[in-house]
Amino acid sequence: MQCAACYRESKHDFCPKCSKRLFDGIKIAARLSYAAPKSENLPDYLKHTSRLSISGVQLKYSLRREEKALILTENQGEYIVKPVPPSTQLLAIEDAPENEHLTMQIAEQVFKIRTAANALIFFDDGQPAYITRRFDLKTDGKKYQQEDFAQLLNRTTASNGQNYKYDATYEEIGILIRKHVAAAPPALEALFRLVVFNYIVGNGDAHLKNFSLIQHESGEYRLTPAYDLMSTKLHTPYETDIALELCEGCLDTDFYAANGYYGRQDFIGFAKRLGIAEKRATGILDIFINLQNQTMKRIENSRLSEESKSNYSKIVLDRLLRLSRR
Repeated sequence: MQCAACYRESKHDFCPKCSKRLFDGIKIAARLSYAAPKSENLPDYLKHTSRLSISGVQLKYSLRREEKALILTENQGEYIVKPVPPSTQLLAIEDAPENEHLTMQIAEQVFKIRTAANALIFFDDGQPAYITRRFDLKTDGKKYQQEDFAQLLNRTTASNGQNYKYDATYEEIGILIRKHVAAAPPALEALFRLVVFNYIVGNGDAHLKNFSLIQHESGEYRLTPAYDLMSTKLHTPYETDIALELCEGCLDTDFYAANGYYGRQDFIGFAKRLGIAEKRATGILDIFINLQNQTMKRIENSRLSEESKSNYSKIVLDRLLRLSRR
């Protein structure tokens, strides 16, 4: 049996390590006791909707743990669950939950990117859903102060229009990290690694609200664990390669002008703008390239459909090739 979180062999739905991380060691089944959202039960689900993503079609619901069960809740939610989006406009829509789960696992297991605890679970009719544990809750149930970079940049629909989440560059996120994070250098490197990762897996929706700072007990602000990572290219193949521009003037480089997409030198230039030495940036890019086989193995062993496995692999191989060209 595969652990529903980390894919490793397990005697139970969740291995001991993932059970502790997700559920504090309590044995929770990976199958929920209720049906996936559909027309007859949608009013009940709508009470627990938190927000939308993937161009406004992916609904999120709030869950909390009650003894050994996960139940829908209107308050005191401890988990967010994302079922298969109710859309006919996206490709491979049934693979959306596993897409996000797989991408988060690749980020953490292969590239050592700190991520929110997550897993794949199933409704009682067998339909899959992505679940993640909220990281903004203290042990007493109160929330840590958390702000995403749209808030930090004061970008809203009223001030910047409907596309306000995309009205910035990743360099602007870096500038705010320098301003608000005491340990800025490692946080800037974490940002760089996450931006490169999103580019490699084809996440064209890594916008301002998908990066956040959180205030810990010490009062210091830090980058939150990564969240909302997925290969959106699987579902919207004609979208742009990246949600935000790397930095001002990045579309004017020789490589971009010749190819119409970012390459190795563009990311090295971006790293320098963040204050990361070229040698260090080169080393990080080479790590992503050298771990290609491990990434392919994770994709092949995932629960994606065979067609989505093939498409996901092609996206990653194409992006790694771009980053390999010197």
